[in-house]
Amino acid sequence: MLRYALKRGLSLVISLAVASLVIFFVIEIAPGDPASFMLGINAEPDTVAALRAELGLDQGKLQRYLAWVGGMLQGDFGMSYTYRTPVAGMIADRMWVSLPLALYALTLSTLIAFPAGIYAAARRGKAGDMAVMGATQLGVAVPNFWFAMILVLVFAINLRWFGAGGFAGWDDGLGTALHSLTLPAIALALPQAAILARVMRSALLDILGEDFMRTARAKGLTRRQALWRHGLRNAMIPVLTIIGLQFSFLLAGAIIIEQVFFLPGLGRLVFQAISSRDLIVVESVVMILVFAVITVNFLVDLAYALVDPRLRSRT
Repeated sequence: MLRYALKRGLSLVISLAVASLVIFFVIEIAPGDPASFMLGINAEPDTVAALRAELGLDQGKLQRYLAWVGGMLQGDFGMSYTYRTPVAGMIADRMWVSLPLALYALTLSTLIAFPAGIYAAARRGKAGDMAVMGATQLGVAVPNFWFAMILVLVFAINLRWFGAGGFAGWDDGLGTALHSLTLPAIALALPQAAILARVMRSALLDILGEDFMRTARAKGLTRRQALWRHGLRNAMIPVLTIIGLQFSFLLAGAIIIEQVFFLPGLGRLVFQAISSRDLIVVESVVMILVFAVITVNFLVDLAYALVDPRLRSRT
């Protein structure tokens, strides 16, 4: 297990190094100059040159890349061009919205998908299975921002159980903060739950047709007992893959939902930074999100080894 973890850890480090190169140089070659954007089209050339020197934009790309990576390794992401505040502080403030939102949505997605997928697999071809698959097909087809608008219309405007947007803040209490994240989390969770339920059903149906499941039934186990004792664990590998991918999507891809609900998360921060050509913020936030995605995939690989011991024996 240790050797397996070390190999995956080395792969993680290499992936992060390659990702940092790609992120930095792709953003750097994007058209537009941050200093010119900040000063406007009528700025004098010497004024633009002075601001570029102040922001460190007059240095070579390689020198700036090494300074950026070296700073990140020490927890220093640089200074925002627009707000003139440390980028690390801006990311930390926004992370306290985006990360709980992603975890909340993933929890809801899992709580919905697991029972639905297991129920559908246990009743294959019956009315219950068709109802679950019909609902999941609708969930896959409808975009999450449409769910978000419907939730606002029903639960915020008509019933007034929730606010239409904004974030109360953690200082007002855990319950109040989670209450303000509930509608966004549901909007994010429903499409992901539909995908996860379909994967769970398909994985279980594949496992139910295996020889070891027939052997378990021949030894006297009921279909339900065989499903819970032997089928569920063996079906978890593809399900874990989807859960890992979903967390990455929920953390990095919630920009539209954050815009709909006016949440001060990482998605809105990236959107604002792109609009103002604040390159250091864009680079740092994207790198943080890539780090989260790669780290989650690393943890999923470790979970594979725990669920399926055969993976450990191959390393």
